[in-house]
Amino acid sequence: MLPKTKDTAEMLGAGKEDARPEPVLVPFLELTGVAQLPENTNCLTCTADGRFLGLAHTQGLSVWCASSFTRVAEWLQSQLELIFIQMTRMAEMTYLLGTVDDMGVARVFGFHSDDIHLLSIINIMEDVTVRSIFLTFDLHEGGHYGAASVSCNGVVWLEVYQFPVEQWLRELEMVSSQKKDENVTEGLDIKWSPFTLMMKISPPTPPTGKPLDFLTHCLTVDIIRSSRLHKEQPSSSSDAATTKKTHESPSCTQHFLLPCRGPTGDSTENPAGLPVAVAVWWSGSTSLLQYLLQKTPKNKSGRTSNYLCIFKYSESVRLVVIKHFLFRLFIFEADVTPMPEMLWPNAKEILCSAVSRCTYLIALGLKDAMVCIWNRQSGAPVSIVLVPGETSAFSRIQFVDNWSVPAQDCVTVGTEPVRMLTSCKNGAIYMVTAGLGMRSSSIQLFQRPKDSRDLPTVAIPVPFLQAVSLIMQRSGNMFLTEAISRETVCYLTLPTSHQTASLYNPVYTLNAEQRALFIRGDQETSNLLERRNQSQLFVFYFSQSDIIKPHIDCPRQPTARHHGTLEEICNVYLEQRAQSVDDRNKALEQTWGKMQKTASALQRTHRSHKHQKNLNK
Repeated sequence: MLPKTKDTAEMLGAGKEDARPEPVLVPFLELTGVAQLPENTNCLTCTADGRFLGLAHTQGLSVWCASSFTRVAEWLQSQLELIFIQMTRMAEMTYLLGTVDDMGVARVFGFHSDDIHLLSIINIMEDVTVRSIFLTFDLHEGGHYGAASVSCNGVVWLEVYQFPVEQWLRELEMVSSQKKDENVTEGLDIKWSPFTLMMKISPPTPPTGKPLDFLTHCLTVDIIRSSRLHKEQPSSSSDAATTKKTHESPSCTQHFLLPCRGPTGDSTENPAGLPVAVAVWWSGSTSLLQYLLQKTPKNKSGRTSNYLCIFKYSESVRLVVIKHFLFRLFIFEADVTPMPEMLWPNAKEILCSAVSRCTYLIALGLKDAMVCIWNRQSGAPVSIVLVPGETSAFSRIQFVDNWSVPAQDCVTVGTEPVRMLTSCKNGAIYMVTAGLGMRSSSIQLFQRPKDSRDLPTVAIPVPFLQAVSLIMQRSGNMFLTEAISRETVCYLTLPTSHQTASLYNPVYTLNAEQRALFIRGDQETSNLLERRNQSQLFVFYFSQSDIIKPHIDCPRQPTARHHGTLEEICNVYLEQRAQSVDDRNKALEQTWGKMQKTASALQRTHRSHKHQKNLNK
């Protein structure tokens, strides 16, 4: 193990400016479990219930028991290298797995009764010349929907799928029953129900030769503005070609959105827990688009009524002026190319995004260190925050659900604070707090490292620890840091014979139910083949350590006001106001006292100046 005499500044590689001269000893969290991994395990995932681990590796995938580290089932195919895996529960002890291999082929598997079944290959290569490659693949919780960004011959688009979960569950149960029946011959050819391609979303393009409606006009302005941004960037001839190619084929980011009732209490009729829309933005764009997953009914005129909420604010990041425009649009229903139902324009280019657990809020990391949080119910920004002193572009933004904010920070009691962890490309990490009626603030958790080896490769909030984040560096250092005190809680170390694999892209997963971190470690050797064969799964159980116990916290569930009617929202607000009357009175007294002291000081200053003026006369 690493020596326990190193101080915080030395381990982080980027000490704080106000660091004390004496070294600060930080405890080390010991390993609590080790298991041998399959050859070249490229990806790990954990089910939300904490029961199983999914491993993507050479020649297929396997499912392990998360508590005993024993292999429960596996699916193997020669000359196959899986590089991505996701696992979600469809029913009790039945799970859906999505994978992508190194050739960009996506597959969907079903895990039931300790068996793995290949349910579908999403992009079958029928013609090599028109080969579709999956860049990303995302399964929504429950497995009813999936989305993938696809590339083919330099063109990129987004596809949204609907999976026949109910049919697959019946078919998996039937296969399991036939397997237990001794009278049924083995090797039955099962034809699984096919999935449905719901929509294919391509990057917006300016229309030619036809009149523009308001929505198309906004998209056209966004495209023209994005083109100008690319042209203004200085670049060499080779860089210019790369920029042009990037502009022609932008990357795509999407988020599934749950039902969100409007101010009138109306809601889309959909089963609970199923998404009703998908939010999409393209690289280089300033607009966030929302597409409905279900077609809305037509009115008598044959057109579909939609609301488009648009908020514009000035280019100045210090004085943000928000103007609210609500437009009712009539958009013809399109069977081939779906039209966005909602559009949120921003003053700056979108660099990263995140949605809250209930998808009620959407956070956007914009260019020039701006963070914008949108409220889906009202269609208005909750807050726009400027991260002070930060010139580097954002690389990632994440919501933090288990960090309490002091009551005195709330100007309007009853508003729920919004907390986000933002990572910058230069290695700096900030915790941003914002919300309606709140003073926005940003705390720097990690300064920009001086050495590139100390750049963080992973910076994520730990869902079962209050205000604690996990940070991994290129050097192999891992530690937990606390946001409020900005102190390192502890270091996580592997045996000296192993190192994190890989240093630039660690293979790990967090188990929120068992409060554990699973991470792959490779044996330090010059023999690459031996290193691949000696990979091990290391486990840190946080709840078993006295160091971590003070920080363990149960995540708070979203309040009812998120999905309630207007009456329910008002009732919750009034209840919170009644409960916080003492705190508000105390804060009012403190504010009044400060105002009286300030007024007295100003009066004394004024009398002094007047007296000095009389003396001069």
